[in-house]
Amino acid sequence: MRMLAEFFPEFSEKLSELDTLYESSRSIDEKTYQFICFALSIKSRSKPCVLKHFKGALEAGATVQELSYILALVMREAAGADDCWTHDVIGDWKEILKNNVKCTCEV
Repeated sequence: MRMLAEFFPEFSEKLSELDTLYESSRSIDEKTYQFICFALSIKSRSKPCVLKHFKGALEAGATVQELSYILALVMREAAGADDCWTHDVIGDWKEILKNNVKCTCEV
């Protein structure tokens, strides 16, 4: 965001407006909000956001045990999604072995 703030400040301002609108219209409690943001931060691999929402959840009354459960849930759901996606991609593995599947990617 620092680069956007410098070179495209109008965009950064609009994001801030969205944050303000979203916060004023929130229909879930703070702890639930922090749990969701914590999970999304883990999945998106954002260290600053993981730290921010871990702390925010604690401040909203969460326990480390609850946050550990969310971490485990994110890891399990990610593993399941990765498993399903990979099997969809290489589902025709026998055809791949026969060299009957063409890859359009550049190596």
